[in-house]
Amino acid sequence: MIQYKDIEAAMTIKLDDVLPEKTVFQEGIRRAPDRGFRLTKAQTEVALKNALRYIPKKYHEEIIPEFLEELKTRGRIYGYRWYPKERIYGKPIDEYKGKCTAAKAMQVMIDNNLSFEIALYPYELVTYGETGAVCSNWMQYHLIKRYLEEMTDEQTLVVESGHPLGLFKSKKDAPRVIITNGLLVGEYDNQEDWEIAEQMGVTNYGQMTAGGWMYIGPQGIVHGTFNTLLNAGRLKLGIADDGDLTGKLFISSGLGGMSGAQGKAGEIANAVAIIAEVDASRIETRHSQGWISHVRNTPEETVALAQEFLQKGESTSIAYHGNIVDLLEYIDQNNIHVDLLSDQTSCHNVYTGGYCPVGITFEERTRLLAEDQKEFRRLIDVTLERHYNVIKSLTAKGTYFFDYGNAFMKSIYDSGIKEISKNGIDDKDGFIWPSYVEDIMGPMLFDYGYGPFRWVCLSGKHEDLVATDKAAMEAIDPTRRYQDRDNYVWIRDAEKNQLVVGTQARILYQDAMGRVNIALKFNQLVREGKIGPVMLGRDHHDVSGTDSPFRETSNIKDGSNITADMATQCYAGNAARGMSLVALHNGGGVGIGKSINGGFGLVLDGSELCDEIIKSAIAWDTMGGVARRNWARNEHAIETSIEYNKNRAGSDHITIPYLADEDLVKNAVSQLFD
Repeated sequence: MIQYKDIEAAMTIKLDDVLPEKTVFQEGIRRAPDRGFRLTKAQTEVALKNALRYIPKKYHEEIIPEFLEELKTRGRIYGYRWYPKERIYGKPIDEYKGKCTAAKAMQVMIDNNLSFEIALYPYELVTYGETGAVCSNWMQYHLIKRYLEEMTDEQTLVVESGHPLGLFKSKKDAPRVIITNGLLVGEYDNQEDWEIAEQMGVTNYGQMTAGGWMYIGPQGIVHGTFNTLLNAGRLKLGIADDGDLTGKLFISSGLGGMSGAQGKAGEIANAVAIIAEVDASRIETRHSQGWISHVRNTPEETVALAQEFLQKGESTSIAYHGNIVDLLEYIDQNNIHVDLLSDQTSCHNVYTGGYCPVGITFEERTRLLAEDQKEFRRLIDVTLERHYNVIKSLTAKGTYFFDYGNAFMKSIYDSGIKEISKNGIDDKDGFIWPSYVEDIMGPMLFDYGYGPFRWVCLSGKHEDLVATDKAAMEAIDPTRRYQDRDNYVWIRDAEKNQLVVGTQARILYQDAMGRVNIALKFNQLVREGKIGPVMLGRDHHDVSGTDSPFRETSNIKDGSNITADMATQCYAGNAARGMSLVALHNGGGVGIGKSINGGFGLVLDGSELCDEIIKSAIAWDTMGGVARRNWARNEHAIETSIEYNKNRAGSDHITIPYLADEDLVKNAVSQLFD
């Protein structure tokens, strides 16, 4: 039988052999709701033993009651006692321990994800999206940090759903960290089985950039929302390529970690934006950060203020403290025209707190979630039906509604409203209203390779961010395409728009060529000592990183939108080409079993090796997705792939599809079925 002393002696990297003092929770910091306790007796025993695996045996008797109390009252074992006693935030890279730059860079990113300024529920390790977590518990957090402090540039740390499996010898051009989150075997790849596994402490919902340690605060989605709104205006409202949304009304809901960007994006696009939110604390956060300009508590006051700004031709953002359904029904009843309409509540967790029933307070929602989930579910279904009906009425009056990829329409379909299905049979072809990727982001950005490229200045110095902004702007030709003009203006005005929340970071939509050129410029600046190291990355929500039939791949119409080959190949290809961090997750912003998404991080240290990784990995990371979209016969992706083959002749080559004659195909198929 294995002896405890043998286990103890076999580990040189482990938690301190001391029991920390209990955590005193700071008042006013949002806490995750009780997710419910539903384990069997046998599963509870396993869950308890799973959490105790991180802790020396001599402390088990004392800590067991605490863990069971957390499980019973919070629905999870978080290990609150191990919450760091010092403030968590993304400190300058030189303040971290580590044996290589990449290892210290990862620690900056983890702590930035968990700071009070960034995280939605910092005590529960949730960064955004209601459940998107860096890891499962605080023991994992500390152990990951220990491994990163010891890791050299010839080792790789493997992290499986928050658990640091261990360090393994690799090489300098291999990833320093490989992460997977929430990957379940097909039979059990559903919400119910995932929740059981999560309560048992064996899986983690990484969302996208939370579990991949690359979240940079709501700025990360401001640019995407800005692009979406601007291009929706071009597509549906007759806005010129060099125009904006002056005089247009945009309405949506949600002011959380991701959705909190909506008001700011609306203002930058010069729209009047109304964002409904039921949680007063989230409104206060966005208002104090300057991401929302006004707060109102009734539909009447909210609409009156919006109309005042519309008449003046000025942009603003208004938070309506209340349920979006109440607001939209008031607007419908009073025949107020809405130009653009969407939703960004966390509907991937529609029955576990991501969407609030109409007619009850946020506090009552939290109580019902813990005490009466059957009634909570009933109220959610009623609300989804009312929400659906009022959107139907508004769109019939000329409003353009788009699903923002948060599983909103899928939730309506799953609640029993099958008429939302586009094909009238199932949900494989999507729904009667488009996903924002299906109509806007896909054909107007992703098919060309434009997506959410981002970076973090690891020194923590604002002057480094200013220098990278300038370098990025110099690399963009605003006359090349309208997308480049949009991005040039975005980066030109980024400082003025005060987008930073948390550490010094920036996002900028770019295509493959733009990303490579900007990354090489940054690495040169690091090499010349003009700036400190930079962590380069992107949102997983991108051209190649995610397979999701209701979002990222919703404009892929060849039937392959339900496959997960692209994201998996992107992940594997990035690992093979030496990205510093590679991540692959289940779920993302649409829920367990509904997508596979992958991200990366690349630490720019000024080395020539990094130049070579930039040239091979970043081009692959973007063009793999363009190639897939080209094979699905997407016109702009075909154009981009043809251009790429010409520019990379002798190095890369993409397979281009032969296009069939539409009439020939239809006539042949008609004869078969007649």
